[in-house]
Amino acid sequence: MDIFLSEKNRTVRRSVHTFCARELKPIANEIDQEASFPWDVVEKMGKLGYFGIQVPHELGGAGLDTVGYIIVVEEVSKVCAALGLCISVHNSVAVYPLLAFGSEKQKHKWIPALAKGEKIGAFCLTEPNAGSDASGIEATAIRENDHYVVNANKVFVTNGGVADVCLIFARSDPSAGRKGISVLVTERGAPGFVVGDLEDLCGVRANPVTSIRLYDCRVPVDNLLGKEGMGLRIGLAALDRGRIGVASQAVGIAQAALEASVKYARQRHQFGVPIAKHQALSMMIADMATQVDAARLMTYRAAVLSDQGKPFSQASAMAKLFASETSTTVTDLAVQIHGGYGYSKSYAVERYFRDARVTRIYEGTSEIHRMVIARGVIGS
Repeated sequence: MDIFLSEKNRTVRRSVHTFCARELKPIANEIDQEASFPWDVVEKMGKLGYFGIQVPHELGGAGLDTVGYIIVVEEVSKVCAALGLCISVHNSVAVYPLLAFGSEKQKHKWIPALAKGEKIGAFCLTEPNAGSDASGIEATAIRENDHYVVNANKVFVTNGGVADVCLIFARSDPSAGRKGISVLVTERGAPGFVVGDLEDLCGVRANPVTSIRLYDCRVPVDNLLGKEGMGLRIGLAALDRGRIGVASQAVGIAQAALEASVKYARQRHQFGVPIAKHQALSMMIADMATQVDAARLMTYRAAVLSDQGKPFSQASAMAKLFASETSTTVTDLAVQIHGGYGYSKSYAVERYFRDARVTRIYEGTSEIHRMVIARGVIGS
């Protein structure tokens, strides 16, 4: 796959691979089982630019392109999907909207610290009664002079337990329907800003997913991102990039499961030979390898289109759909190849299996992506 990459991005891949093998692999199982966020490793990642992958150098970022972004997410996710998710969400749906829609004052206020990993970002859209239907949010932001009074109950917030800068989607004009939704940048520690309990999740357990609730939280008008009523436009633009990130995360998980399966199949003997010699199992590995490669190519296509400034919404939806479905299939086969050991927490494929499942849910479910793709193909 590296034949398609620039020398710069090949260097990025080697660097991230080495870092993850040294810093993340030894603790990946432990932080999953304990559902703990490894701050010491995160601080090192911040110094390497993982939290400002596409942020320009002048704002403290690494200045990479979208292909560089998916390389970082894939390599981290191969070792620890929870941190792959952390940097994907932080970069794509927290930092990107500030870069694309923020004023110069807002960019210089928040992006340098976010790009260095000194602050973590979160995207707060989902509510108990608003998931796939983003226009159904009930949070409100009522303007009073130079502040908005915000009341919101956001759930399943990735990075929620550690986020310092949150993009809150709320109705600034409750009577305007979809056109009445705005985005307010809200900081942890503001009066009325409450972080809920850590969700006890099936997978990606080292990511502190929580609810975030705002009770009469006063947010300065200067924290409005873009203009009033631009909320859904900002959200959809961010999610297009977020889907590329989830696709690359799914590819990373699937690649890890494939590599573990090949290694195990060569070592495990049954009926007097390595199980890799049995045709039924070798066919499974062939299918796994083909699907992972196809998912990666689709993800690269979406990233390249983004870098070329071409429409990529359809490509990102396809990549996310195919990669997430592939990751679920491949990790399931990896468990099967490992037999009883695959169902044991002593082997990493059990964790890959759990981590892969959620990629079909967040940043838009597989069903929603099929609807998006169908509209693009058939026409609305």
